[in-house]
Amino acid sequence: MPSPAPSTDARSATPLPDTMHAVVCHGPGDYRLERVATPRPGPRELVLKIHACGICGSDLKCRDGAAMYWGDGERFAAFVKPPMIVGHEFAGEIVALGEGAAEHFGGVTLGQRVVPEQIIPCRQCFYCQRGHYWMCEVHHIFGFQGGVADGGMAEYLRVPENAVLHPVDPRLSMEDAAFLEPLACGIHAVNRAEIQFDDTVVIAGGGPIGLAMVQLARLKTPKRLILVDTHDDRLELAREYGAEHVFNPHRDDIASEVRALTNGYGCDVYIDATGSPSGVIQGLEALRKLGRFVEFSVFKEPTQVDWSTIGDRKELDIRGSHLSPHTYPVAIDLLARGLVTTQGIVTHRVPISDFTRGFEIAAQRDSIKVVLTQDA
Repeated sequence: MPSPAPSTDARSATPLPDTMHAVVCHGPGDYRLERVATPRPGPRELVLKIHACGICGSDLKCRDGAAMYWGDGERFAAFVKPPMIVGHEFAGEIVALGEGAAEHFGGVTLGQRVVPEQIIPCRQCFYCQRGHYWMCEVHHIFGFQGGVADGGMAEYLRVPENAVLHPVDPRLSMEDAAFLEPLACGIHAVNRAEIQFDDTVVIAGGGPIGLAMVQLARLKTPKRLILVDTHDDRLELAREYGAEHVFNPHRDDIASEVRALTNGYGCDVYIDATGSPSGVIQGLEALRKLGRFVEFSVFKEPTQVDWSTIGDRKELDIRGSHLSPHTYPVAIDLLARGLVTTQGIVTHRVPISDFTRGFEIAAQRDSIKVVLTQDA
């Protein structure tokens, strides 16, 4: 993987090795553990030693060739740029500082534990100039563009000068810190829902972020909180996190169950984190008139719905949710104070040298979050 030439004024805690191990994507289904050049920091850049990196559902979809990442020749151009080091849910400690990097990133120091946001905004486009950096038109994301935004399934990672960096509270483990990215995304989605005290809230999808959303929505103290998922073990975990009602669409008619709890009207808020077209259709049926629908998911395939339900029949408020603008400090604080937990969500820990097994576990029904760690 190419990296900038080192600054003549770069500082490092210890000399960096010439090469490192990294999980490199060469194309759909072609992921390899390779020895590559260790990155060096340029001016106003730094290098992290990675301690933990989660496997996200989007990593699985990218590996499996989803059109959103690889293009379909019609609607989507390819987003990924292989060869690339994958992984965007990571945390590490600063081991090298380029010239001016400490000041540029707010006084960071060697040895400090930090986590960058998933997006590396260009700072120049229409959206960045208006403060909407998470919608950056260039849209470089760690783990998806080789050389420019290589990811955290590696021993070391270069943080470019235009990254958004956050210090990690010392009360957090590195494993918890690696969960800050999905948690911060969940916070943004829950904020977009504008949950009120008397709302009935349905969260569809009990993956890592959906289960985080249950904990976050509970902190908003809605009247009712419901999780919908096809995994009974995740439904039970959601109960522990504060969901009063849980339903499995394999045996429950979700819209009917929700209407039964709401005098026949339907829920006020529906947050979709399923990544499945059926989750979208289910939400439109379950919502009451004038309800709020928040779409968080990344889909492998297009979804078709009856738009008259959205307009003429129910006049629904449809909101998207993308990434995690301004929510990392909140995520760090909630985890540090114990108001949100990763206990029960992180189900497997796999050394990076065995990443193939980690990906296979992540694709299985009995896992929730798989975290890759550095070999002992």
